[in-house]
Amino acid sequence: MSSANAQEAVLERPFELDETPVPPKIDEPTPAEIREAIRRGVEFMLADQNPNGSWGSPTRTKGLNIYAPVPGAHHAFRAATTSLGISGLIDTFDRLPETEQSDLKTRVRDSIQRAETWLLRELPKLRRADGTALYNVWGHGYSIQALVRLHGWHEGDLAQQTMMVDLIQDQFEKLQRYESVDGGWGYYDFRYQSDQPTSSSTSFVNGAVLVALKEADKIGVSPPQRMVDRAVASLGRQQKPDFSYLYSEDLQYQPMREINRPGGSLGRSQCCNAAMRVWGDTKITDDVVKVWLCRLYLRNGWLDIGRKRPIPHEAWMQVAGYFYFFGHYYAAVGMDLLPADERGPYQAMLAKLMLDRQETDGSWWDYPLYDYHQPYGTAFVLLTLDSCLPTS
Repeated sequence: MSSANAQEAVLERPFELDETPVPPKIDEPTPAEIREAIRRGVEFMLADQNPNGSWGSPTRTKGLNIYAPVPGAHHAFRAATTSLGISGLIDTFDRLPETEQSDLKTRVRDSIQRAETWLLRELPKLRRADGTALYNVWGHGYSIQALVRLHGWHEGDLAQQTMMVDLIQDQFEKLQRYESVDGGWGYYDFRYQSDQPTSSSTSFVNGAVLVALKEADKIGVSPPQRMVDRAVASLGRQQKPDFSYLYSEDLQYQPMREINRPGGSLGRSQCCNAAMRVWGDTKITDDVVKVWLCRLYLRNGWLDIGRKRPIPHEAWMQVAGYFYFFGHYYAAVGMDLLPADERGPYQAMLAKLMLDRQETDGSWWDYPLYDYHQPYGTAFVLLTLDSCLPTS
């Protein structure tokens, strides 16, 4: 067999579980402890919200900051962070205490209203920062998830729901405009900075956007099929035989580079596997989801060693801090694809990891990104913890 044929045979080999997908025994948090962590996180979000209703700002700079051409990059960061904040507050709303002594739900309703007002006003203005920076893709993706939730939040109000549908469809158009020439999305274009980005797509960006597109599809707002097919094909080209994923498509010729090995992929494999499964990849079975949930807990140090480090990719396996809560949120998305009666052990694992990392002020954060990191980290964890409680 030629070397080319041998490589092809390896790539086509079925996934073989190299460990039994049985979660470890842990000292699991109680539902009351999870609800209290959610309450504290919500209180942080309310206190941290900007007067104009958004979350995050371009302040709290450090010696080495993420590349952010002004002002467009920060508009994108704020749009994505605010969208996550809306989603986190809506999803956990029914988990909050409601007593005669507490006005928390009233304050959350007001917070959501102010954030919605900001998002509806600012979202139509969201564009790429310049030829190199396409952070707006994150804003388009996470705003779709927020708009889907606002569509449900305004149940019974046809005018408001129609507005949400129109804005979701506008995000589809923007995502078509900024997709890579090879399909999917990245957030930099350092090649030619053409109207349609020429950079390679990035696996976890594709995964995040595809998850958002499926949420819209579930409420009857279907994205363009060609755009979905191209993104899925790109993500499939980045899928390795063990269902870890390359960092980006241009690194396919360096499959054993640290960032492309399972430890480096730990924060994005959850997202990519969930995205591929919801868009029809039958190879992503329940066992694949369970194995990667177990790996996330048992090998959590690969991600945790990068948490709060100020320089991206400086940790082992080239892990960046901002993969931490991102990865756990999408682990929850994948967990929710399992049968409800099989989620319990995985809910306990995710909840324990999240509760152990809550800050004294109620927030969660993993990477110092100007002043966006605490609200986006907290929003990710609120969404994660919501999935760790039984549905009511």
